[in-house]
Amino acid sequence: MSARTRAARRGRGWIEHWNPEDEEFWETTGRRVARRNLILSVFTEHLGFAIWVLWSVVVLSLPAAGLPMSVSESFWLVSAPNLVGAAIRIPYTFAVPRFGGRVWTTISAVLLLVPSSLLAFVVPSGWLAAQDHDTRFWILLACAAVAGVGGGNFSSSMANISFFYPERRKGFALGLNAAGGNLGVAVVQLLVPLVVVAGVPVAASGTRVHLAYAGLVWMPFIVVAAVCAWLFMDGLAEARADPRSYAAALRHGQTWIVSLLYVGTFGSFIGFSFALPLVIRTTFPEFLAQHAFVRDYLAGLGFVGALAGSVARPLGGRLSDRYGGARVTLAVFAGMVVATVAAAGGVLRHDFGLFFCAYLVVFACSGVGNGSTYRMIPVIFGELGRREAAARGLDPALTAPDYKRRAAAVIGIAGAIGAFGGFLIQQVFRLASTDAASAMKGATGAAAARVAQEHAGWSLPALWIFIGSYVLLAGLTWWAYLRRGPSHAPSFAYARV
Repeated sequence: MSARTRAARRGRGWIEHWNPEDEEFWETTGRRVARRNLILSVFTEHLGFAIWVLWSVVVLSLPAAGLPMSVSESFWLVSAPNLVGAAIRIPYTFAVPRFGGRVWTTISAVLLLVPSSLLAFVVPSGWLAAQDHDTRFWILLACAAVAGVGGGNFSSSMANISFFYPERRKGFALGLNAAGGNLGVAVVQLLVPLVVVAGVPVAASGTRVHLAYAGLVWMPFIVVAAVCAWLFMDGLAEARADPRSYAAALRHGQTWIVSLLYVGTFGSFIGFSFALPLVIRTTFPEFLAQHAFVRDYLAGLGFVGALAGSVARPLGGRLSDRYGGARVTLAVFAGMVVATVAAAGGVLRHDFGLFFCAYLVVFACSGVGNGSTYRMIPVIFGELGRREAAARGLDPALTAPDYKRRAAAVIGIAGAIGAFGGFLIQQVFRLASTDAASAMKGATGAAAARVAQEHAGWSLPALWIFIGSYVLLAGLTWWAYLRRGPSHAPSFAYARV
């Protein structure tokens, strides 16, 4: 096999020469190696997402476990892992160049054992139950925050996989990688409500849960993921970018534009994934009272939205490969405006069916937008590389590696900022719920349901804020990437971003 068609290795798990743009190399060697790394990356990232959003379901079971929390405290418990996960995405992206994809995927998988162990052994312990309410809340908040380590896996995984695939296949590959991880949200919201009531008599449903199972169930899979990553994944020498790539990306305005768009797409997906089960519980208590199975075993159907968003993500990459990411992203924001208006109508009419269906559309649009926005990144920075080459009279091939590294850096940066958008969504909901939470304080049973029904419209101010944000982001997408305007304010329309 010629030097062009083989991946030269240096040491355990390292590939020295990697050229997926070479058709001969890709067909004979690259495709097989890339597929193996993608499969293992998806598995580990899936578990990372599952641990990250675990507390979105756990908070619903805290009252049944003898650890009741107020609405505001519950929103903080689902916000904490989102905030931590967003914050660590940048260092997780740096970790791939520092340690290599194989080593860091192994380490990031092992770290997932920490939050799962805290949930399995600390949260359901008699020691915690013996503490006063305020102490219990702060301990629970710390345990929830540690689950944020699962949120970092996404950035390191996406940055790593972006190096394995040629430009023409990046959209679908990155979309598939992200979708496999995003599916962890739906799986955890479907599986954990069933797991925590395992062994509980039917008559006792809703009054007693085994919270330890919510942590224990993931541990065997985490161990398998870590072992497989160590044995079968690879590190690419090309991926060992220096910090200058990240510094250069941070200085470029395109990084911040794309990051804002990702706040609207991925921020919506993860923010609503965390918050929707709690929003449903506090907005439609009478619906859940009439459908006990949905309440106790399906977490208010919140998992369906996350499933729709996850399945739609590869479609976003595929459509972007064909029509351009900017066009798809603009259509996404338009769809999210219409669907959120419909959700507000469901709240006003107190129609759970309308509200829920509208949010399925929001989730599906956010999933497509996740894929389309990420597909835009390598196209934008590839075009910037060609511009620089033309300005300096160079061969574009000479600037391409530098801009590929910048694109990988932007994937990490945008991922972190987008995840922070999820935290903002939850905090908007928390602030909007202040009056309802105050009215419900101390109320139980039928009284709590009555108060919740009287304040059923508490989420409307939050929904209108989201609608306005999507309109602004749609305008930004058109202005930066689709507008064919005067030369003093050029866009990327001609580059088919």
